[in-house]
Amino acid sequence: MSGLFLETRADIGPILRLRLAGFVRSLRDSGFKVGLAETRDASRLLCSQVIQRPGSLKAAFRSLFCGRLSDWHRFDDIFDAYWTGKGVKSGVKVTGTSTRKGMKTIRELIDASGNRQETIAGDVERLPGEEDEASNDAPSGRREGASIAANLGKVDFRDLHDPDALKQAHDLAERLARAMRIRLTRRDRQKRTGRKLDLRRTIRRSIAHGGTPIELVRKGPREKQLRLVILLDASGSMNNYTGVFTRFVHGLLDNFREAEAFVFHTRLVHVSSALSERDAGRALDRMGLMAQGIGGGTKIGAALADFNRWHTARVVHSRTCVLILSDGYDTGAPEALGDEMARLRRRCRRIVWLNPLLGWQGYEPTAGGMAAALPHVDFFAPAHNLASLEALEPYLARL
Repeated sequence: MSGLFLETRADIGPILRLRLAGFVRSLRDSGFKVGLAETRDASRLLCSQVIQRPGSLKAAFRSLFCGRLSDWHRFDDIFDAYWTGKGVKSGVKVTGTSTRKGMKTIRELIDASGNRQETIAGDVERLPGEEDEASNDAPSGRREGASIAANLGKVDFRDLHDPDALKQAHDLAERLARAMRIRLTRRDRQKRTGRKLDLRRTIRRSIAHGGTPIELVRKGPREKQLRLVILLDASGSMNNYTGVFTRFVHGLLDNFREAEAFVFHTRLVHVSSALSERDAGRALDRMGLMAQGIGGGTKIGAALADFNRWHTARVVHSRTCVLILSDGYDTGAPEALGDEMARLRRRCRRIVWLNPLLGWQGYEPTAGGMAAALPHVDFFAPAHNLASLEALEPYLARL
């Protein structure tokens, strides 16, 4: 180890120090668990002879910052994009980088003068991610990935026409659902006092303190899990939303024992086995084969009648929340839909109806099946973008 950390200078200099801070921020934004100890060791690496060989520096940083197999697989792309600009499209900044045009790569920083402490007048770097007051460059470098996700979260799914943006919305919906699932299905309460130490969460919180377990997390009594039953409308009027909703449902059901999923259009299909596939592509292919007829008409009342008759006794109990994703357009009699909703309401804990049309300006659920179903709905909310799907979690967490 003494050879690896052969000191050449006492300090790496202000410019390279800020670049390192930006790189650490990029790793954190990408989900890496990086603390003060790793940052200090990285600074020592930059003071050693390893910096003269960028390939060796990448390998050293990879060993230092990657604590999981998934981190190992992603690290090279993040390193190349940040330090060399490789793989970065024009106009897209890597998270944590400066917006200045004069920002140097690691090789340029090494070769510029050979003196890492040299500062050039007029080229003093700002903190990574800060914008220049007079800069016309766009977009900003600060948390670019997060800002893209935030912007997509506010866009109505029907307005997403670009294939790349639509794919990104699908991926974000699935990641959102997975995060919600993990939080909603925790079986132990976190407490500051108690007999049983939650070692996993204690270690995770210690990362922010450089690995020192300052904050101990303990386990309390187990909570009864909420069971989620999802009924997804896959009719023609829902074409603009079905793709994103399907990925959202897949994220909720993946290895989630207390959830079931059904797709309905002119008939009801049980698709839990298909959507429990880890691979999203295989899951959607299987669901498509099982639910033939997607994109046709809608018979919500008939589908609920089949659900009440053949499935409620098996999948619904006193802690079940039935989640219906539908625009409420029904070709059947509204009275039939109202009767089936009343039957379902008597058996479950809550009924949540997410309607994408509710996010449209001027929409009122006053006609047909939607008006008949509303008296039996406990929570009626929009579902036209990612932000509206995310707003569902606090309600479910209270059940």
